[in-house]
Amino acid sequence: MSQTTASAAPSRIDLIDVARGLALLAMFVFHFAYDLSYFGLIETDIPVDPSWRWFARCIAGSFLTIVGFSLVLATRKGLNRRAYFRRFAMVAGAAALVTLATRFAMPDSYIFFGILHQIALASLLALPFLRLPAPVVIISAAAVFAVPFFVVHPWLDHDWLLWLGLARVPIRTADFVPVFPWFGCVLAGMALAKIVLPLGGRWQNWQARILPARVLAWGGRHSLAVYLVHQPVFIGTLMLALQIMPVSAPQERSFVLTCQRSCADAGTELRVCTNVCDCAVEGLKQENLWSKALTDRLNSAETERTRAIARACYRDQQ
Repeated sequence: MSQTTASAAPSRIDLIDVARGLALLAMFVFHFAYDLSYFGLIETDIPVDPSWRWFARCIAGSFLTIVGFSLVLATRKGLNRRAYFRRFAMVAGAAALVTLATRFAMPDSYIFFGILHQIALASLLALPFLRLPAPVVIISAAAVFAVPFFVVHPWLDHDWLLWLGLARVPIRTADFVPVFPWFGCVLAGMALAKIVLPLGGRWQNWQARILPARVLAWGGRHSLAVYLVHQPVFIGTLMLALQIMPVSAPQERSFVLTCQRSCADAGTELRVCTNVCDCAVEGLKQENLWSKALTDRLNSAETERTRAIARACYRDQQ
């Protein structure tokens, strides 16, 4: 690419902003479904449902690929260190805010290394790759994707190394996007940008003119602020709706979903967990223990009886 072409190259591309906006829209769908599940408003247990888990992974992968592409796009005229590290500080600060908020709101599954943590760290890890040719970046991405399949060691199970993504222990968190393999998506996006940006093309000068495209592009340009705001809006709206129009038996659905999650976290097949928890609810109702179980008012004898019911339900599934 000539020096003239390089100097004229845009530092933002509307099509990339629209793509980021579409990823945000997909994330809205997932998080709203997650919130509905959390409040027991739908029967599907979103955090453990295989289809929804794959949907969430696709969303995370698309975001991180766009992050890598955007890093190359933003620095192809040279690295503006002040702007680059100001952006890093904003993302890192937002990640810390998410950790603090979730530590308070849901201490049993708070977010200690989610998508924002990954983006912040990736912004630093990606720096050496900005100067490397696309083939080297592609090989590096493949290596990052492969590491979890080959690197195994008990030391990697320690809490302070969980962010690497190489532990073999169950991890309870609402969002987990560790370095391996997810940094590979960032590198893949960087490699793609290094290949296609020098080729030029009308797509780089395409402008979002129609309203839906403009809205998506706006969301893509302000993705960090949108990310931080959308969940409080969703949760607040649902809580208000539940106060105005309470649904039937939300406590029962919440109880069953909590039971299913605990069962699945122990490594039991989801189908078995669903049957066991449904059976346990029926058993508690037959023993007149259901209302006490919901309000956590079981005495020691009743607690033992509850455990016996659960064990019997589990045996029936064997």
